[in-house]
Amino acid sequence: MTAIHTSVARKLMVVVMLSTLAALVVALGAMLAYDLRNYHRSWIADISTQAELLARTTAPALAFDDARVAKENLELLRLRPEISAAAIYNARGRLFASYAAAGEAQFPDLPEADGARVEGDDLVVFRRIVDHRDILGTVYLRTHYALYDRLLGYLGIAAVVMILAMLAAYALSQRMQRSVMRPLVAISEVAHQVASQRNYSLRAEKLSSDEVGMLADAFNAMLTDIGEATRELEAAKRAAEREVGERRRAEEEVLRLNAELEQRVKERTAQLEYTNGELESFCYTVSHDLRAPLRAIDGFSQALLEDFPKDVPEEAHRYLGRIRSSTLRMGQLIEDLLNLSRVSRTELVRRDIDVGEIARQVATDLHVRNATRAVEIVVWDDMPAQADARLLRAALENLMGNAWKFTGKVEQPRIEVGALRDGGRSTFFVRDNGAGFDMAYANKLFGAFQRLHSANEYAGTGIGLATVQRIVHRHGGRIWADAKPGKGAVFFFTLEPGEAVSAPPDTKEAQA
Repeated sequence: MTAIHTSVARKLMVVVMLSTLAALVVALGAMLAYDLRNYHRSWIADISTQAELLARTTAPALAFDDARVAKENLELLRLRPEISAAAIYNARGRLFASYAAAGEAQFPDLPEADGARVEGDDLVVFRRIVDHRDILGTVYLRTHYALYDRLLGYLGIAAVVMILAMLAAYALSQRMQRSVMRPLVAISEVAHQVASQRNYSLRAEKLSSDEVGMLADAFNAMLTDIGEATRELEAAKRAAEREVGERRRAEEEVLRLNAELEQRVKERTAQLEYTNGELESFCYTVSHDLRAPLRAIDGFSQALLEDFPKDVPEEAHRYLGRIRSSTLRMGQLIEDLLNLSRVSRTELVRRDIDVGEIARQVATDLHVRNATRAVEIVVWDDMPAQADARLLRAALENLMGNAWKFTGKVEQPRIEVGALRDGGRSTFFVRDNGAGFDMAYANKLFGAFQRLHSANEYAGTGIGLATVQRIVHRHGGRIWADAKPGKGAVFFFTLEPGEAVSAPPDTKEAQA
C-alpha cells in the first residue's frame, strides 16, 4: 500500500469518526439538557406542591396555636424519605414545629419569602401560610436534589453509547476504505511509474464509473497531452539551440554598440557640464555688473528729490518715485539671481543639524524685521537632518518668508514648521493659513520669474521658490506643495542623506 493510500485512508477514517462523534455529542447533549431541565422543573413543582399542602393542613393549627397538630402533620413527611427536614414558622418568624428525617437538623433562624433555591445537593423551599389574606406563618422544606446524581448516570450511559457508536463507525470506515481506495491506489501506482520512468505511454485502469473513474479518464487524457507536448518540446529545443548561437552573436553586437553609446554620452555630458558652468558664470557676472548702474540711477533720483524739492514738479516727484521703486525691485531681482547662482556654485558641506533650531532663528529674524505684525510661528522639536546649514537656512528663509508674506491679509496668521517621519526618512514641511493658490497652476511654482499672485497684491520677484528647489535638489531630495485658494498652503521637502548633487536638474518639479 503506497504512502498516498495510507494518507487518504487515514483522512477518510478521521472524517467518519469525527462526524460520528460530533453527531453523538450534539444528540446526547440535547437529550441530556432536555431531561435535566424537565427534572429540575418537575422536582421544584413537586416540592412546592408538598409545601402548599402542608401550609393548608397546618393553617388551623397555627390559628389555634396548636403545635402538636402541626408536629403530627410534619411527621407524615416520613412517607417521603427524600425530604430531610421540614419546619413551620409562626407569623412572628419563630419556629413553631419541626421535623428532621435523621433526627437532628439545623433550621433557618428566620423564614424567607416564597421561593425555591438549590443549596449544594439540597433543594430548599419556603411557602407562606395564608388564611383569608392573613399570613399565619411559613412552611420550610429541605429535600435531596438528585440532579447531579442523575447527570452522572446520564454521562455514564452517554460514554457507553459513544464507545459503541465509535466502534461501529470505525468498522464502517474500514469497509469504505477498501471500496474507495482501490481505484485511487491504481491511479497513484501508474503516476509513480510515469514519474520514475518518464514513460508517458502508460495508462491507468478505470475500475469505477464514479468521480474516481472520471479522475482516471482525466489522468489518461493528461498523459496523452503530456506525451504530445514532450515531443513538441524536444523539437523546440533543437530549434532553440540553433537560435542560441544567433542570439549570442546579436548580444555581442549590442554590447559593442552600448560601449560606443556610453562613450558618446560621457562626451555629451562633459560638454553640457561645461556649458552650464559658462552660463552660471555669465549670469553671475551680468547680475553683479548690473548693480552698479542701478545704484547710480537710484542715488541720482534720490538726490533730485532731496536737493531740489521745490524745483521738481509734483508730477516729476511721482515719476522719480516710480523710478526708485523700479530700481529697488530690479536690485532685489538681481540679488535673488545672484543667490540662485551661488546655490549652484558653492560647495555643499553636509553635517548633522537641527532643522527646528534654524527655523526658530529665521522666525526671530522675521519678527524683528516686521515688529508691527503679530504672527504665530510654531516650530516642532526634534527635527534632525544631515544637510548644509547655510543652504538650508536660505531655503527656510524663502519658504517661511513666503508664508509670512501670504498671511498678510489673514486675521489670525499662523505658520507651522514640522517633520513627518516614515521609518528613518523625514519629510519636512512649512504650512501657513494664508492666501493659498490653485493647484491647477502648481507646475509653475518652482520656475524662475513664475508668480501665481500679482505684484500689486504681494511683492516679490518669483525666484525664491526656484532657489529653494535648487537647494533641495543639491541635497538629493525633492519638493512639492499642496494648497487651496484662501485656505493656505503647505510646502513639503526631503533631504536625502548621501553625496551632494553638484548641479540641479533643469526640470521644474511640482508634485501634489
